[in-house]
Amino acid sequence: METPTPSALTVSQLNQYIKEYLDHDFVLRNVTVTAEISEFKRHYKSGHCYFTLKDDRASISCAMFAQNARSLRFEPEPGMKVLVTGNVSIYPARGDLQLYVRTMQPDGIGSLALAFEQLKEKLQKEGLFAEECKKPIPVYPQRIGVVSAPTAAAFHDICNVLTRRWPVADIILSPTLVQGDAAPPQIVKAIEAIDRAGVDVILVARGGGSLEDLWCFNDERVARAIFACQTPVISGVGHEVDFTIADFVADLRAPTPSAAAELCAPDRFDESDRILQMQNRMRFLTQQRINQQRARVLFLQQSNVLQSFGSLLNVKRMDIDRMTDSLQHSMRRRMDAEHGRLNVTAGKLDAFSPLKVISRGYGVVRKEDGNVVASVDAVTPGSRIAVTVRDGSLDCTVDTIRKEVP
Repeated sequence: METPTPSALTVSQLNQYIKEYLDHDFVLRNVTVTAEISEFKRHYKSGHCYFTLKDDRASISCAMFAQNARSLRFEPEPGMKVLVTGNVSIYPARGDLQLYVRTMQPDGIGSLALAFEQLKEKLQKEGLFAEECKKPIPVYPQRIGVVSAPTAAAFHDICNVLTRRWPVADIILSPTLVQGDAAPPQIVKAIEAIDRAGVDVILVARGGGSLEDLWCFNDERVARAIFACQTPVISGVGHEVDFTIADFVADLRAPTPSAAAELCAPDRFDESDRILQMQNRMRFLTQQRINQQRARVLFLQQSNVLQSFGSLLNVKRMDIDRMTDSLQHSMRRRMDAEHGRLNVTAGKLDAFSPLKVISRGYGVVRKEDGNVVASVDAVTPGSRIAVTVRDGSLDCTVDTIRKEVP
């Protein structure tokens, strides 16, 4: 009796049988594996990921479909040690044994922390954190844009701070979700909208929370939207100890939403005091300048007076010189005329001088009392007289008097 030959299976049937067998295995349908990634490839059209996990003695091909790959918080890289969960099966068309990965996280470090460092390094290399790209925050903003949730405490804190410190500014809200997977695209749209609205500064704000709560501000799309803004951006996300990628890209980082409001606008009371000090300083400088100009004008006036006086003095000196010359000329002429007259008079006097007469042989008769005897009636016989001649005098006595009758 011949042993019956079992029915032959096709390759497809065999592979399908193995697949079903593996898919129903209690262990293989939900397995966790720790290994090192090698030959990682992401299919950008479909979103599927294909890679190999290995240890020092073996390796296994892996696939991660797009719906699962989208939940990755980091970018897998060759050489990275990871912890994956999934199921073992085969690809029936080729009979390849594969591990179909549903979740993946770094082994030894949190996936969010790794994703943060990866994106931070990537954007830093691209220059999105460069100081030379930072825009200055306006000193006196008139229109302040806020990207936040309208019901969030962060937005109300910002409004309270700005109303107290700088009530002259208009606060314009660009509403958005600030948590969850749907938040990043909304935040991007809110940033782009408020950037087009013509505000002076933008506050991107959210209150504190866990790393997962703040994760939407670590999204690459949000980072690039902030960097592309034409308007200066202040990031005020979380508490002081929280840092997000948005903080590094923004033009200024504030530790809290309230601090962001303080950094974007001055305090009106401080500004009033500063303006008052400036006014006092300006008054002082103005008065000082006026005093300097007054002193200069006075100096110029005095200089002009002195110059005028000097000019007048020179004119008077010239007048005096001319008068002196004229007077001297007149005096010389007068002296010459007087000298001429004096010579004439002296000549006449000399001609009539008794001495001149005596020198010609005549004499002068005087009585004893010195009076000149001009008539015989002045003496009597016996009178003593003195006769003065050219070279001396004669003492005489009158003997006889002869009177001549004209």
